[in-house]
Amino acid sequence: MSTATITSTALSQHHETAQQLPRASRPLAAVTGAELQAPLIQGGHIRYANLDYGASAPALTVVSAYLNEILPYYASVHRGAGYASQISTSVYENARNIVRDFVGGRPDDSVIFTRNTTDSLNLLAGCLPVTDGKHTDEVLYLDIEHHANLLPWQGVPHRSIVAAETLSETVANVRTALSHGGVSLLAVTGASNVTGEILPIKELAALAHEFGARIVVDAAQLAPHRRINIAAADVDYLVFSGHKLYAPFGAGVLVGRPDWLDAGTPHLAGGGAVREARLDSVSWATGPARHEGGSPNVLGAATLARATQVIASLDHDEWHAHEAAIRSHLVEGLKEIDGVTVHQIFSDTDPEDTIGVVNFSLQGYDAGLVAAYLAAEHGIGLRDGRFCAHPLLKRLGLPSGSLRASFGVGSRLEDATRLIAGIQALKSNGLGWDYVVDAGRWVPANDHRSYPEWAPNTPGTAGAAPCSTD
Repeated sequence: MSTATITSTALSQHHETAQQLPRASRPLAAVTGAELQAPLIQGGHIRYANLDYGASAPALTVVSAYLNEILPYYASVHRGAGYASQISTSVYENARNIVRDFVGGRPDDSVIFTRNTTDSLNLLAGCLPVTDGKHTDEVLYLDIEHHANLLPWQGVPHRSIVAAETLSETVANVRTALSHGGVSLLAVTGASNVTGEILPIKELAALAHEFGARIVVDAAQLAPHRRINIAAADVDYLVFSGHKLYAPFGAGVLVGRPDWLDAGTPHLAGGGAVREARLDSVSWATGPARHEGGSPNVLGAATLARATQVIASLDHDEWHAHEAAIRSHLVEGLKEIDGVTVHQIFSDTDPEDTIGVVNFSLQGYDAGLVAAYLAAEHGIGLRDGRFCAHPLLKRLGLPSGSLRASFGVGSRLEDATRLIAGIQALKSNGLGWDYVVDAGRWVPANDHRSYPEWAPNTPGTAGAAPCSTD
């Protein structure tokens, strides 16, 4: 077996481009694991090029340091008289204020900590208004949503809209659907997890309110890339996750108007969610406690809050320039390669209204095989598959999936350059190793690379996603 190599010409050409874009030649903010060395299948190691921020972003080093600082004080929160419990309770409750400030929340907005964005949206689904025990109105959503903002609404009256070719036509279709009445909630993504395209949430919020509905924004992808002010945009509910916002432990959050939340079904029946429990009945609490039964993820909430403070402190112009430089370099480089298609939902999307996500496919190659090749032979990590957005992938003509490169404040132009060069090498030289399908995933055959002692024996194949095919 031969090994694929990156040509010196390709590297030098992209190195010249990198020199022209000094803002993106280095990370905008330090992240943990930035210099992680990945073993190559052909031997040796290389700095891991993490282009999978859209799945889980690495923790900011400031957040990692903060975790180490508060970890000795970790204890169960609420009702504990001990010193550590008092400190932990203070940190946990103050995290609500920090997160509310981060999203420009209203003073009375509830801030409820959850497991993740999916959990937050399922929680809200249990709080939709009912009359005589029945939902009288529908939830309206687009067909471009992540499953987190699609599946929770299928258990209640709902209606979907197929996105049009252009964003402007899509907004017009939302208006038409709302004008028919009978909608209590409009559920939209802030930015597509597949293509990174941003939706006009302020305009959509105004439309929802014009026709008597509320709006919830899935900001899992938007929050790590753009400033959000829900009061200014008049957004009723906002959800996002810490694991995409440079914080560990996977905590999520739901921020929004308290009336539906205080009247809704408690999300998790258990200790802390009640005023008084009896053997056959219960009086539920109001406020965030109503939906936070059991011991909460204290460290997850605390690190999420700390991450929002770091992101909020970034210079707005530098932040956007850093991300835009990497994205434009990657898109331009990929489009120059014969057989590569860069995908987007709307034909009228402004590149300025796209976050650090690039979705593409390579003609003649299965997306999973390309991802395995880039990982094994070039030390590049990116996502392949259908991205928990099956209806959208079918709509884009990609029923078997595509590739997604995603990046953020810890990324550098070199990461995009290596991806471009890796695809060029694949086109020029073909695969440099044999690959097989194991547990539904492409992996290198006869993989003898060494992994940390504590890692599983087969880290590349364990837990393959079940949604690779219909």
